[in-house]
Amino acid sequence: MALSVASLEELKTKVGASLGTSDAVEITQEQVNTFADATGDHQWIHVDVERAKAGPFGGPIAHGFLTLSLAPTLMSQLLQVGGVAMAVNYGLNKVRFPSPVPVGSKLQGSGKIAEVTDIAGGLQVVLELTFEVEGAAKPSCVAEMVVRYYS
Repeated sequence: MALSVASLEELKTKVGASLGTSDAVEITQEQVNTFADATGDHQWIHVDVERAKAGPFGGPIAHGFLTLSLAPTLMSQLLQVGGVAMAVNYGLNKVRFPSPVPVGSKLQGSGKIAEVTDIAGGLQVVLELTFEVEGAAKPSCVAEMVVRYYS
């Protein structure tokens, strides 16, 4: 269930609002390998399936930054803002990766609106995001994402 607001003015009233939970996205070895090629991070815990089976996680895991890079995909299901000419990823305040994302697992995102601040031409919004593997005891990623919405 996503939060949908009609305007930036309405978004200002939503500090503290829950964004609900996204659909689950399956993490595939192909995604992990493609991310490794794009970033140059070919560490064996990600791309060497046989060696990873004997490693600390019992199989290959997604890169932490791959998990984080799914934020736009998952966020598109969680927050819709009307009356916006442009939205810009402004950065991150804090990111942690408390537990791994095994290849083959299903990852969901959830969040809430932590802050809304006026800026020239729009709003700056801080979103508290949590990414969780279905059935895991701890989240896989927690992040404060900063987005700027312009009218």
